[in-house]
Amino acid sequence: MATTEQTELPPGPRGYPLLGNLFQYTDDRLEFVTRNAEQYGPVTYFEVPNQSFYQVSEPELVEHVLVQNNQAYIKGELFQQALGDALGDGLLTSEGTDWRDQRHRMQPAFHPGMLEQYSTMMTAGVERLLETWEDGETRDIHEDMMHLTVEIAAETLFDVDVRDEQAEVSAALEAIMDAAEVPVDIPSWIPTPRNRRYEAAIETLDDIADRIVEKHDGGRGDDIVTILLTAQGKEITRERVRDEIVTLLLAGHETTALTLTYTLHLLGRNPEQRERLQAELAEVLDGRTPTMADLEDLPYTEQTIEEGMRIYPPVWELIREAAEPDELGGYEIPVGATVSMQPWVIHRDGRFYDDPLSFRPERWTDEFKRSLPKFAYFPFGGGPRRCIGDRFAMLEARLVLATIAQEWTVEPHDDLSFAPSITLRPDGPVEMTVRRR
Repeated sequence: MATTEQTELPPGPRGYPLLGNLFQYTDDRLEFVTRNAEQYGPVTYFEVPNQSFYQVSEPELVEHVLVQNNQAYIKGELFQQALGDALGDGLLTSEGTDWRDQRHRMQPAFHPGMLEQYSTMMTAGVERLLETWEDGETRDIHEDMMHLTVEIAAETLFDVDVRDEQAEVSAALEAIMDAAEVPVDIPSWIPTPRNRRYEAAIETLDDIADRIVEKHDGGRGDDIVTILLTAQGKEITRERVRDEIVTLLLAGHETTALTLTYTLHLLGRNPEQRERLQAELAEVLDGRTPTMADLEDLPYTEQTIEEGMRIYPPVWELIREAAEPDELGGYEIPVGATVSMQPWVIHRDGRFYDDPLSFRPERWTDEFKRSLPKFAYFPFGGGPRRCIGDRFAMLEARLVLATIAQEWTVEPHDDLSFAPSITLRPDGPVEMTVRRR
């Protein structure tokens, strides 16, 4: 736990001896952090066992942590506890020169020329999914989007077909995120049902990663696995390649699946915006499959995705651990303390967004974007560790949404509820009735 020797801590909710704010934090994490920002201001302080948190809800301070003074912060122990066993030394968890080397090697796989190649695989994947839909049936849209984005990530980034193992891979990735939901670390040797699912999930992902590496051994290509296996200079071990495969499977599908799930839910609840989207798609596409070249003529489609990620940011919280002393908002941040920054809070701040809980894609004009403070909107993080796949994710989300929405409407059954982990996961199935237009 971080030591807090400064004479003054930021304001925050009162806790209990030893337990700190554990009960409030675990009862409803989204409500807890929202209330903290509203009641205590831009820097607040709270504790759970063995961890102190400095919650930051001012865009300028977020920019300080992620950009201006990013060298003073690391992903840290808390992030390692949540995902380290599963992701090893992959891009999400590695630090320093190892992280920079890996990011540099992987960057060509996200070049615009590669994205154009991926785009046809993305639309082919969603068309295969839609062939399984029947007019008027009820589907778990989150499950559909998870399976779809796993399939797309595997085909585009690794050049493998996982359709026969789609459910198994999705379930394994879900178990990893389920384990990360627990805010207090439970030792892996304790045989809880969650821990057993977690261990089985790691075995499944290891097997998948091994198969992907075997397929690429000695081969040629421009997918990420081939890029890593044939990297010049510093030796890349098969274990490190495995870590990157699992990292990209997780990161390459989870957030996009959530973006699409929540955006479709919002469209189902807001028929005026849905009709405007469908009118744009009809005018530009006239029933044909969208391409990457069409996207510049589909501005409302992009605005719809942007607004979906504003209201329901897939990465609802970013955390950093102070590796050096720092100061935020006049308060000293000691080494080892965790700084927590929530898109969930800032994206819903009425100072930046008029009627912030309303779904209004049309707000995302160029003028509005220029008027926003930096880091009043940061669904992909920011600074050197901004998501490497942000353009990939936006391409996929727009193409999938355009392909679905021009042919289908979805009607949500219930309001959304959440089980926030590293990502903003739904608390159970997200059932919707699908209707062919």
